[in-house]
Amino acid sequence: MEIAVLLVVLAVGVLAVTAVAERIGIPAPLVLIVAGVAASYVPGVPEITLEPEVVLLGLLPPLLYATAIQTSLVDFNANRRSILLLSVGLIIFTTVGIGVLVHLLIPSVGWPAAFAIGAVVAPPDAVAATAVGRRIGLPRRIVTILEGESLLNDATALVSLRTAIAASGAAISFEEVGVDFVVAAGGGVAVGAVIFVVVAQLRKRLDDPLMDTAISLIVPFGAYIAAEELEASGVIAVVVAGLLLGHKAPIIQTAQSRIAERINWSTIAFVLENVVFLLIGLQAARLFDDVGNSELGGGRIAAVCLLSLVGVIVLRLVWVFPARYLLVRPRAGAAAAAPASYTFLLGWAGMRGVVTLAAAFIIPEETRHREVLLLIAFTVVAGTLLIQGLSLPWLARRLDVPSPDPMDDALARATLLQQASKAGLHELEQLETDDLHGVADSIRQRLDQRNFAAWERLGTTADEETPSELYSRLRLSMIEAERARVLEIRSSGSVPSEVVAEVLSMLDIEESMLDRASASRAELRSSTGVR
Repeated sequence: MEIAVLLVVLAVGVLAVTAVAERIGIPAPLVLIVAGVAASYVPGVPEITLEPEVVLLGLLPPLLYATAIQTSLVDFNANRRSILLLSVGLIIFTTVGIGVLVHLLIPSVGWPAAFAIGAVVAPPDAVAATAVGRRIGLPRRIVTILEGESLLNDATALVSLRTAIAASGAAISFEEVGVDFVVAAGGGVAVGAVIFVVVAQLRKRLDDPLMDTAISLIVPFGAYIAAEELEASGVIAVVVAGLLLGHKAPIIQTAQSRIAERINWSTIAFVLENVVFLLIGLQAARLFDDVGNSELGGGRIAAVCLLSLVGVIVLRLVWVFPARYLLVRPRAGAAAAAPASYTFLLGWAGMRGVVTLAAAFIIPEETRHREVLLLIAFTVVAGTLLIQGLSLPWLARRLDVPSPDPMDDALARATLLQQASKAGLHELEQLETDDLHGVADSIRQRLDQRNFAAWERLGTTADEETPSELYSRLRLSMIEAERARVLEIRSSGSVPSEVVAEVLSMLDIEESMLDRASASRAELRSSTGVR
C-alpha cells in the first residue's frame, strides 16, 4: 500500500510541477530537479534510493525505445559519422579527461575509480537535451545529432564503466577493452536485429491493435534482457530494434496500431522522463549527508565537484570544435563547414540525466571515497541541467540560430501530398470496377480538396479566412452539436452502449484531424507574423 501511495504522490507531483514549469516558461526537467531537492529536506518525505537495477532495466529501455521509434533512420544514417564521433569518441575523451582530473585532485582515488566516475558523467541525456532543443526550436540537424548521440552514448559509457570496475581487481589491456566493446556493440546490434525480425513477422500476421500494443510494450525489455544475458549491450539492442521497427512501421503495422503506439509511448515517455528528474532531485539530502562523514575536507570536495562540472562542459566544447567539419557537415557534401554557431550550440547542449546518477551507484561499495564520487555525479547532473538548460534558449537567440521554418514545412507538405495523390489516382485508374454511383469521382474530389487545403496555407493572409479554415470552424461546431445529441440519446438508453461508443469514436477521430490541421495553419500564420 505504501508503494502505491508513493507512486500516486510522485505522479501528482510530476503533473503539478510540469504544469508550473510550462506556465513560467522554464524547462520542466530543471524545475523538477529543484522541486526534488527541496522535497528531500522536508521532514516526513521518505528516502527514495535510485537502485541501478531499477533504472537500467526498468527505466532506461522504455525511454530509449520511445525515442528510437520516433527517430528517423534516414536522418540517423545521414548523420552517422557525427553521431559516432559524439557517442563513442567524445565519451572516451570525457572518461579519460575527468578520470585524470579526479585522480589529480584526490590522489587517494585510484585510477580505476577515477576512470569509473569519468565514464559515469560522460554521457549526455537524451531527454534533457532534445526536450529543450525542440521547445526552443533548434535546427533539426542539431536535434537529430543530439538524439542519435544520446541513443548510443549510454552503451559506450556503461561498457567503459564495467571495464574500469573490472580493472580495479585485475590488470586489463587495451586489447581486452577493445574486444569487450566490439563484442558488446556487435552483439547488441545482432540481438536488436533478431528482435526486429521476430516482431516484424508477428505484426504482419496481426491486425489487432491491442495485441500489437502489448508486443510493443514487451520489446524494449525483451531486447535489453536478451542482450545482457548474452553479455552484449542491452542499450544498443533496444536502440537497433526501435530504429528498425519505427522505420518499418508503415509497412508492418496497421494504421490503428501505429496511432495507438505513438500515443502510448508518448505517454509512457512523458511520465517516466519527468518522474526520473524528480527522483534525481530527491537524492540530494542523502548524498550531502553521506559526504558529511567523508575524511576529505569540505573545500576539497566542493572543488572537485565544481571542477568536474566545468570539466565535462569544457571537454565537450574542446571535442566538437576540432571535429567541426565532421560533426555538422552540409548534406550536399560541400567543402564549407556549417556555421560555428551550430557547432557551439551542439557543444553546449550536453546536459546529463538519470543514467549518470544511476550508473554512479554501480560503483562498488568498497570503493574509497565512493560518497564523493556519487556527489560528483549529482553535481554534474544538476549543474549541467541548470547552467546549460537555462542558458540554451538565450544562447540560441543570441547566436541568431534559425528555427525550422513552418513556411518551408508547409511547402514540403503540400508537394508531398500532391505526389502521394498522383500515385493514388494512378492506382485508382488501374482498378477495374463498375462505378455506377460516381464513387471514383467523389474520391478525386476529396483528394483535390485535401491538396487545395495544403497549398492554400501558403497564401494565408491576415484579413481573410481560407476555405479550409472556414470548413474546420463550421465542422467543429457541427461535431460539438452532434456529440451533444449522441450523449442525450445515450442517457435515454434507447441505443446499445457499444453503438454509442463507436459513433463517439468516429466523431473524436474527425475532430482530432481538424484540430491538427488548425494547429498547423496557426503555426504557419504565427511564423509569417499573421494573427
